[in-house]
Amino acid sequence: MKRSSGVRLCATAAVSVLSLALVTGCGDAKSDDGTSSGKDAAKTLGAAELRKLIIAKGDVPGHEVGPVEGGVPDRSKVKAGNAECEPVLEAFTGIAPGAPVAHTSRMATQEKKTPTAGPSSPEDLSEGALKEEFTKAMDLDVTVVTLASYEEGGAERGLASLQDAVKACTGGFSGEQDGEKGKFTKVAEEKPSGTGDASVAFTATDEDSEDGALPLHSEVVRHGRTLAVYTTVNIGAMMGKKPYTVSAPVVKAQAAKLK
Repeated sequence: MKRSSGVRLCATAAVSVLSLALVTGCGDAKSDDGTSSGKDAAKTLGAAELRKLIIAKGDVPGHEVGPVEGGVPDRSKVKAGNAECEPVLEAFTGIAPGAPVAHTSRMATQEKKTPTAGPSSPEDLSEGALKEEFTKAMDLDVTVVTLASYEEGGAERGLASLQDAVKACTGGFSGEQDGEKGKFTKVAEEKPSGTGDASVAFTATDEDSEDGALPLHSEVVRHGRTLAVYTTVNIGAMMGKKPYTVSAPVVKAQAAKLK
């Protein structure tokens, strides 16, 4: 099933990742299950400290948590046609804004819903029914979480650069990731979760795709000198034209570890 260029644009950390993640789930991928107090979020954390603070297996009810399948792309591989929009595109691919001194990422995949009784094989379904079943099967939130730490003032500057980019790019932008080109026709602010010291939430949509309007959702929250970047994609909701948002259970679980 062909996807629009807007969705393919975020392939590495948010979409091509989903092809495997949504079909197989995150399985029993190993992760660092160490625990740490979020009281240190006010200081500049190292990579090892971030790995202890990021969500791990068992932290998010109803979700499997593990490594980001395929990894988060290198910043140099993600380019927007308009440079001032790059912080928006970067956030959608799991890249923290500004100049972090350390970062780490995880992926939380909503567990599959219990299937309802139906035909025993795809051959028993009409084309329309098959698409409906596929849409239901893909109706799962997949969220990439990145924690990034900064020197004094860096987290504030990084978040401010993203806020400025969201305001400057309301008319949309084109972009490229690892040679895959695409576009978003609009960017809009959304209501943030209210966690942390400051935050910005936004959506970018390709309204001109062959499948109709396709939105991606992201939120970046500052906790002291640490930024938490969340990007949620739900292909089933996109296909079924159902609203969805950044995963509240994931944000809640991550915020709790940063307090």
